Amino acid sequence: MSINADQCGAVIPCHNEAASIAEVVRRLRRFLPTVLVVDDGSTDDTVARAADAGARVIRHTRRSGKGAALSTGWTAAAEAGLSWVLMLDGDGQHRPEEVPALLAAAGPSRPLVIGNRLHSPAAFPVLRRATNRWMSRRLSLLAGCPLPDSQCGFRVARLEVLRGLGLSTRNFEIESEMCVAFARRGHAIGFVDVTPAYGSERSKIRPGLDSLRWIAWYLQTARTLGFPGPAASRATRMTPPIPA
Repeated sequence: MSINADQCGAVIPCHNEAASIAEVVRRLRRFLPTVLVVDDGSTDDTVARAADAGARVIRHTRRSGKGAALSTGWTAAAEAGLSWVLMLDGDGQHRPEEVPALLAAAGPSRPLVIGNRLHSPAAFPVLRRATNRWMSRRLSLLAGCPLPDSQCGFRVARLEVLRGLGLSTRNFEIESEMCVAFARRGHAIGFVDVTPAYGSERSKIRPGLDSLRWIAWYLQTARTLGFPGPAASRATRMTPPIPA
């Protein structure tokens, strides 16, 4: 069952994406009439360029993290009467032209659909690919189901389910927490092949700090779910995540 575009709004968390956000918004509005850009404390022209391109812009006066920005967007989408939310990054690595495929795969029985970039490994930077696979294997254990690309931020979710999960992470762990929470609550997760468009954009992930945050989240989640020591302790042997 395909989702009607009028039921779905796009949420784009942004921090200093002035170089790319206008094009992303313009291309996206061909498929979704509602585009919400959550500016997470940018110091460049992200806000003005997003607004000029037709997005509704919500501002965080200081940087609060990707998870916090997404949560702000989900609340605004729900208040606007939308039932679904499509998430993507503002740096241009996700192709708005692939939005219809994500919407077509989602529905009442599949409330979360995620883009899978790893179906075409050659298009994926080597270090990012290796780190993503490492993380996705471990998250698949916690979730109890295969997660071929757990770190892709290009995804669509049913708002009622998403907001009822009580997600609490405020940074880049949000994609991981979302996957595990959906699966552990018994909700089906679908994956659709997408093509990443990596160019000159710079990842907003801070390898040292965000790696430590992810490891701490992973270990705590594993303990909460009752995983034995070996399942959790493998996270401490990871190299710092490369931006996914």
